[in-house]
Amino acid sequence: MKPKSLVVAGVMSGTSADGVDVALCRIAPQTVKGETPRLKLLGAAGFSYPKSLRSAVLSAMDAKAISVAEMSRLNWRLGEVYANAVESAAQQFGVKVGLVGCHGQTIYHQGAPSKYLGGEVRCTWQIGEASVIADKLQVPVVSDFRPADLAAGGQGAPLVPMLDFVLFRSQKTSRVLQNLGGIANMTAIPAGARISDVQAFDSGPSNMVIDACMTQLFAKPFDRNGTMAKRGTVIRQVVERLLREPYFSAPPPKSCGREEFGEAFVERFIALCRKAHASEADIIATATALTAESVLDAYRRFVWPHLGQKAPMARAVEYVVAGGGAKNATLMGMLRDGLEPLGVRVRATDEFGIPAQAKEAAAFALFAWLTWNGLPGNVPSATGARREVILGKVTRG
Repeated sequence: MKPKSLVVAGVMSGTSADGVDVALCRIAPQTVKGETPRLKLLGAAGFSYPKSLRSAVLSAMDAKAISVAEMSRLNWRLGEVYANAVESAAQQFGVKVGLVGCHGQTIYHQGAPSKYLGGEVRCTWQIGEASVIADKLQVPVVSDFRPADLAAGGQGAPLVPMLDFVLFRSQKTSRVLQNLGGIANMTAIPAGARISDVQAFDSGPSNMVIDACMTQLFAKPFDRNGTMAKRGTVIRQVVERLLREPYFSAPPPKSCGREEFGEAFVERFIALCRKAHASEADIIATATALTAESVLDAYRRFVWPHLGQKAPMARAVEYVVAGGGAKNATLMGMLRDGLEPLGVRVRATDEFGIPAQAKEAAAFALFAWLTWNGLPGNVPSATGARREVILGKVTRG
């Protein structure tokens, strides 16, 4: 079947569990054989989870045990929420959606193998019932994107590098695409890169630890504009101690989530700060610095050598930031202070026509289009998979 132009709704709800982002994209095949498809963002909208739903999602993520009945109900309720979000966005921008790509809500992700019942198991689980979305909208839905990459030996993450390659590659400029969601992940695209030259991985926590600390200490879901972090003083010995932990120095490919930086990590982090006599504002400043320093360390340790090896004659490096953390002025200031002395120019995805909050949702619109047309969507050099695979499962409307 020859690929066709479609309006695709990408739906993303990240590890911060703050709500749903919908990106409405027109995706068309490239006119030049062998080139990547063309993607145009038609509109983007965000929808916050109701407080009770966010609480249920966070509880499911960090739960030691949860009833099967509750998990099933949450799966179906999220399907309704996603369907309503797509319907509202389509009405807002006056477009008719022909296909939906829904990432779902990650409840558990384990990219590295561990022993279980006599075998080595890697696994991932995203919920949000696709049949509910397909029935309400009467269009096909592609969902559950990560398992195919895991089955092929990959970590199931990061997947967004395919979108990064489609939208941001350049012949003369090396670019690093930094997403600051719950987890911080980066994609390095050397100047003149082929898809096999792309490097991508999760560097560690982004908003996840900051948000959890804000919730515990101030009963607020996040540090708006980094205001609280700006008031505090960074406890350097805590940041330095945590950066010595194995995940940060482990080479790519690698991925992480709440399993590494969730509730247990946050409790330990706060305890370390308290031991150093930190105020509550100091704790938020230190959490923000942990995000910034882990990103900068990953850039210096892994990305800078990769760019130099793959594009030694590149004239410039641009650092393009997306995700909710891009709105945190204190975090962005820390990143600029670390990157600009290295000759790196920091930019926002908005400058390229993709609002920071819409980027991941747009990625899953692209994956849905690729899957619908029988095309692979993973980047093996990023996930560690043995081969390219078609991602996701199709539910027909």
